Amino acid sequence: MLKKIQETAFYLKNRLDSLPHIGIILGTGLGNLVTQLTQKIEIPYDIIPNFPVSTVEGHQGKLIIGKLGGVDVLVMQGRFHYYEGYDMQKVTFPVRVMQAIGIDTLLISNASGGLNPDFEIGDLMLITDHINLFPEHPLRGKNYEVLGTRFPDMSEAYSKTLIAQAKTIAAKHNIKVVEGIYAGTSGPTFETPAEYKYFRIIGADAVGMSTVPEVIVAKHAGMQVFGISVITDLGVPGKIVEISHEEVQEVGDKVQPLMTLIMKELVCFLA
Repeated sequence: MLKKIQETAFYLKNRLDSLPHIGIILGTGLGNLVTQLTQKIEIPYDIIPNFPVSTVEGHQGKLIIGKLGGVDVLVMQGRFHYYEGYDMQKVTFPVRVMQAIGIDTLLISNASGGLNPDFEIGDLMLITDHINLFPEHPLRGKNYEVLGTRFPDMSEAYSKTLIAQAKTIAAKHNIKVVEGIYAGTSGPTFETPAEYKYFRIIGADAVGMSTVPEVIVAKHAGMQVFGISVITDLGVPGKIVEISHEEVQEVGDKVQPLMTLIMKELVCFLA
């Protein structure tokens, strides 16, 4: 694994004039942040050595290096999911490559189902914590000290400083944001009413099929992390309706300009 990480990092370093210290992972229906990038270099995943390829509609499958608000960033337009058949090392491989090229901050987004009865479709949820319900842990197996400690602390998986700054940005632009805990599951089915109820009982405010593995690896790598979920449907008793992937994408399309604004100003704050 270490050899593959270094091979991929070497390939990317040779393509870059400057190395960003901020990485961004964009979730389902949230890829249009890249329209805000300038001086872009776009690299399809399928030509990057050792990189998996995204197979999900709404995930473009490009690594993009450019400037957001004048700040160098590396953006994943499309991520990899456990339900696609990849093991957790493949799912989180891009985060390891980010670590190898010097990225120290990860901003991550997703589309998720709301469990909190106070939430509405289209809300932006700042992730304050998560519950890992995946059947495989991304740090399972041999630990390489060069990548991180055997038992990483997760008491602040999501940066309180960045959450506070995102709230300040949202208030300045009159953007509604909520806060909550994200439960990550393997998918690919949407949840049953009983499952929604279970996730709410154990403390989750939203549920989705991504994010948690990447965040665990980012924290293992010593990065600070900011996470944001777009609430695309509701798993609240009395509000549960049949949902499709296309509908999830549609909600993401409508809300992503607001998410992009928050991300852009966070990047400027981090510069």
